[in-house]
Amino acid sequence: MTTSPYTRLVSAATAGALVLLLAGCGAAGLPGFAAEDDPSADPEPTVVGKFRGVGSSAQGTAMEAWISGFQEQHPDAAVSYDPAGSGDGRESFLTGKTAFGASDVALSDEEMAASGPACDGGNAIDLPVYISPIAVAFNVEGVDRLNLSSDLIARIFTGEITRWDDPAIVVANPTAQLPALEITPVHRSDDSGTTANFTDYLHATAPQAWPYDPDGLWPLPEGFAADGTSGVTETVRSTPGGVTYADASATTGLGRAAIKVGDEYVPYSSDAAAAVVDVSPRIENRYEHDLAFVLDRKIDKPFAYPMVLVSYLVVCSRYEDKAKGNFVKEFVGYVASPEGQERAAAAAGSAVISTDLQQWIAEAAKSIYLTQDRPEDEAAGQPAGAARQPRGA
Repeated sequence: MTTSPYTRLVSAATAGALVLLLAGCGAAGLPGFAAEDDPSADPEPTVVGKFRGVGSSAQGTAMEAWISGFQEQHPDAAVSYDPAGSGDGRESFLTGKTAFGASDVALSDEEMAASGPACDGGNAIDLPVYISPIAVAFNVEGVDRLNLSSDLIARIFTGEITRWDDPAIVVANPTAQLPALEITPVHRSDDSGTTANFTDYLHATAPQAWPYDPDGLWPLPEGFAADGTSGVTETVRSTPGGVTYADASATTGLGRAAIKVGDEYVPYSSDAAAAVVDVSPRIENRYEHDLAFVLDRKIDKPFAYPMVLVSYLVVCSRYEDKAKGNFVKEFVGYVASPEGQERAAAAAGSAVISTDLQQWIAEAAKSIYLTQDRPEDEAAGQPAGAARQPRGA
């Protein structure tokens, strides 16, 4: 997977600004941790045991690739992943049922505050490991691409526009052979990070047509509902006139929309999705090493595709279980590594995260405390791996 020179130039140009932002939030530029200086690192970490994750269905294909590559390096580790959806992923993680969660939205402040018990008195951190465009995918015979503005997309999914030959769609697509076919919108039935990102995009860019607040739960009773990414895409494949929103990697064989960005229609691509993240700021007042972003949905540059999701691994800053902690440190490091990112890109068509993000996530992994390895902190009256104050607090 290669990244366009333009996108990498954007990334390089904004890297300094991002570092300044981090410093302004109290993160001190995310200082690095050399392996030999990391007090909680094993000289030769051994990953042994069974470990489970639950979460984002959008990450499903990438997760399969990551687990396969990781187990090649750590044959004594058995890793499983249930793509049950972002909501289930966050809930399972926060109740201590899994070694890690995966979510297409970062933890809320309330969820972060509730993470202490699952994290042995530490806190959760969001690590952005998967960037992918969301595609508006449809089943209209003979039509592979349509130009759609966010206003048109919103009116389709609210049920205001009901036929594919509606004049508003025809005007935006004068050369397309649009049939007199009923539109069947299909949305997610589960608590979905993809839904949260899709509704966030619509609310930010077409607030009059989509007045509903962003949410992982679909706000309208109309339309067909299906569970998970595979559920909505398979429903549309079997429904002439169907349309849905899904991680672009799962929409093979369907027509896809180019969305209006500024004065141009931009088709989805991993590079255009990554460009949005490159120019977006981080959420302020988060714990050290948390890397949650506020995506710039209103960007009007044609090199960017703002209907994008950034999907996170959700892990703890501290683990009492040494085996689980060793696994998380090594797994996060592998997922964010060049090899891990290339594997995901090849399997899922996702964007390779920037070298800055790869380094920041590697530093976050090294910072994870293993309680059993730090009795001197306990003796000094300081809980091992205690949660640091939020950045910018």
